[in-house]
Amino acid sequence: MEGCKIKNLYNLEHTIAKNLLEKFEYPWEVLPEISKFIIEIGNNLDKNIYEQKGENIWIAKSATIYPTAYIKGPAIIGENAEVRHCAFIRGNAIVGNNAVVGNSTELKNVILFDNVQVPHYNYVGDSILGYKAHMGAGSITSNVKSDKKLVIIKNGKEKIETGLKKVGAMMGDEVEVGCGSILNPGSIIGAHTNIYPLSSVRGVVPANSIYKNQNEIIEKK
Repeated sequence: MEGCKIKNLYNLEHTIAKNLLEKFEYPWEVLPEISKFIIEIGNNLDKNIYEQKGENIWIAKSATIYPTAYIKGPAIIGENAEVRHCAFIRGNAIVGNNAVVGNSTELKNVILFDNVQVPHYNYVGDSILGYKAHMGAGSITSNVKSDKKLVIIKNGKEKIETGLKKVGAMMGDEVEVGCGSILNPGSIIGAHTNIYPLSSVRGVVPANSIYKNQNEIIEKK
């Protein structure tokens, strides 16, 4: 499961959550700690850059927040980020510098690295999206199994029990997800990988690959 480790998915220089992520081996281990981390660092953020806008909500002064967007704390919105019309941030959310949270996009218990784009009708829950990751219109992370059992990370015959009921997708740096795709609970997408539109993704997808369907994953040339 080397490809599932934080060190192989992400460049931690591109997130304010670096100190949190460095404490763990696998990214899903971070999910229960996001809320506490935001509250711990919030009051220590540079007041020349950030201002507190509500209970446990810190927003960079350079960020653009549309008046119809809803943000519930704990949350940090980074420099030059854009939170667009009717975006719904439900709490426990770190939105990185230059990130885009689009119209009618919903976030919950997430870390978006710098320059992430979730710009059109996306749901991102209990997930971590790496530097410059992009989700096409209507693509979502599914974070709860239909049988409501605890999520297990699967890579062929290898399995890791997360002990968590809610785990969405762990997307590495510069992942591209095509429009209308579903990333099923516990999906791990390696860095620099492309997911075809209308895909239903399960398990671990290697880095530097093209996912056409579950039986056709090819290495990038």
